[in-house]
This record gives sequence, C-alpha cells and structure tokens, in this order.
Amino acid sequence: MPSMTAKKKCCKDKPRCKKCPVVLLRLSKAGCAERLDRVRYEVDKKVPKKVLKQARKR
Repeated sequence: MPSMTAKKKCCKDKPRCKKCPVVLLRLSKAGCAERLDRVRYEVDKKVPKKVLKQARKR
C-alpha cells in the first residue's frame, strides 16, 4: 500500500485532484484507504475506477 499525504487546501478543480483531502477522506469511507493521521493515508494499489470517479466528483 502506498502512503499518500493530502494537500493542505483543495484547489477547487473539477474533478477534484487525487491528493485533495476530500477525495482521500471519501476513499477511506469507501474502504479503499486507511487514515493514519490528519493528513496521511494508506491507499490501496488497485482502487476501482468507479470508486475513484465517485470520490473525485464535485
């Protein structure tokens, strides 16, 4: 599992970028990532495309 650090602030892109704190939080709620602390996450190597697309949606 690769470790990923969330950015400090969302850049308001559409769709959201993969390092956005909102996307990583949504992935952890979907069970595809594990939250280590406030900004660090352990993300699964193979996140389903559907789940990632839903997490990045605005």
